[in-house]
Amino acid sequence: MEKEISQAVIRRMPRYYRYLGDLLDEGVERISSNDLSHRMHVTASQIRQDLNNFGGFGQQGYGYNVQYLYDEIGKILGVNKKHNIIVLGAGNLGQAITNYTKFEKLGFVIIALFDVDPALKGKNVRGIPILMMDELDGFCKSHSVDIAALTLPKTFAKDNAAHLVKLGIHAIWTFAHVDLDLEDRSVIVENVHLSDSLMQLSYNIAKQQHK
Repeated sequence: MEKEISQAVIRRMPRYYRYLGDLLDEGVERISSNDLSHRMHVTASQIRQDLNNFGGFGQQGYGYNVQYLYDEIGKILGVNKKHNIIVLGAGNLGQAITNYTKFEKLGFVIIALFDVDPALKGKNVRGIPILMMDELDGFCKSHSVDIAALTLPKTFAKDNAAHLVKLGIHAIWTFAHVDLDLEDRSVIVENVHLSDSLMQLSYNIAKQQHK
């Protein structure tokens, strides 16, 4: 039976991947859990515990081979594979996400945007076409789509998500101001609330000011 990994551990893995990528850019070939802990402000014990969930990867007296660990975490996160993404909502946020080329370096390739605004018909973002919503069904049937990103108002998010499930989409990345709770539990949903992050920042600002 496959070991169940906690969501807290999974949330930390992209951060390890990012820091290891920075180390590679600096030409660092190996690093100890203590040195990595100083960089990441995470205890060395936590790092070892997290990585031991997936087999460890370190050698006593040597530490971690940065390239190997980076590649292995990439496999764990699935970023060693290509994932085709469509974006529903070609407004400012949808276009900003499409313009962020770092996603492609991680294997997340946006192949089309969809919108209801006829003024956007025929336009593109970085050469990626903006199509109309009535073209969505045909596009999903003729293309391999792994992930749908929703940058829609929350009033449209749930119905569109349910429709995407019927089209065979099994992963939804939503920026709509609502927590999607779909009936089909096989569909993976990642809810992103940018305002939540800002409010946490606001709380910490207020806390600092009252010290």
